[in-house]
Amino acid sequence: MALASSSITVSSHNSRMLVIAPNWIGDAIMAQPLLQLLKQNYPHRAIDVLAPSWVAPVMRAMSEVDHVIESSLKHGSFKFREYLSYAQILRHRSYSEVYVLPNTLKYALLPWLAGIKKRIGYRGETRYGLINVMHHDNRRAPLPMTKFYAALAAKPKTQFALVLPRPVLHVAPAQIETVYTSLGLSGSSKLIVFAPGAEFGTAKRWPASHFARLAQTIKQAHPQAQVVLLGSPKDVDVCEEILSLSPGLINLAGKTSLDQAIAVIAGAALMVSNDSGLLHVASGLNRPVIALYGPTDPEHAPPFSDVAKSVSLHLACGPCKQRECPLGHQDCMQKISSEHVWTLLQPMLDA
Repeated sequence: MALASSSITVSSHNSRMLVIAPNWIGDAIMAQPLLQLLKQNYPHRAIDVLAPSWVAPVMRAMSEVDHVIESSLKHGSFKFREYLSYAQILRHRSYSEVYVLPNTLKYALLPWLAGIKKRIGYRGETRYGLINVMHHDNRRAPLPMTKFYAALAAKPKTQFALVLPRPVLHVAPAQIETVYTSLGLSGSSKLIVFAPGAEFGTAKRWPASHFARLAQTIKQAHPQAQVVLLGSPKDVDVCEEILSLSPGLINLAGKTSLDQAIAVIAGAALMVSNDSGLLHVASGLNRPVIALYGPTDPEHAPPFSDVAKSVSLHLACGPCKQRECPLGHQDCMQKISSEHVWTLLQPMLDA
């Protein structure tokens, strides 16, 4: 849902604003509607983004972003001198305001050290004083992620109107062609991407054997199709397991940069993915997706593609939101059959 425009004061000058990006790829993409709203309401103001190096490629794929400042600040660690160094960089760029998307104390400290006068964000870790335009989320009924971030574009406690823009990423066709050529992929054959990893934990992973059976079914129905396994270096083992069960797939796990992975997905006919950052990349690129949910809530962070299917068994034990299955059986993912996913995927490929 969109924010009521009457609640937003439009600035008439050309000062810069800063957005401090989330530390996770999926969250960063779901924050993109916030950037759309800021650009809509402040069309003459440049938007800079401070982002971790592993998130920066996603931010560069957002047309609203003027400049990305890559940071080496690590999630879970705090070195005051490092934060002071980045604060000095931000101070020199003279921002009029900052939107602090991570909810931690240290990220609210950064713009305060930089002397940015207007600091907008959620209460988070009791950040009174560091955040001086403070929003509050309802923990009993948390907003879906896109609304959670988009709400920062309006004054606190503003009611939502009807239509919220969905996340949008952009990749130039020439970049897709260049990446496909460099990776030995064909631009003339259908390409299906599997994203079998999940940074959050193994509970979110659809079994490797299920991915392998689905790949075999796809190859039988579409012999010329390219089935590509994508993921980070942490996903190499699970992708190798899938490849051992279903030879003939193209395993690019750990072999691409995030920029390259984004381009591969941009040219894909379809993606099958766990609830992961790459799922939300496909959603932002408006690629057809089948999203597999187990311990997480599909309503909290759904795909927004024109053609998208969210698969969840809605078991009584879920969504548990745990990294590992607390009951030891992982039925929420194990019992999603490859045959069921194929019935959803087949009409997408035929279309």
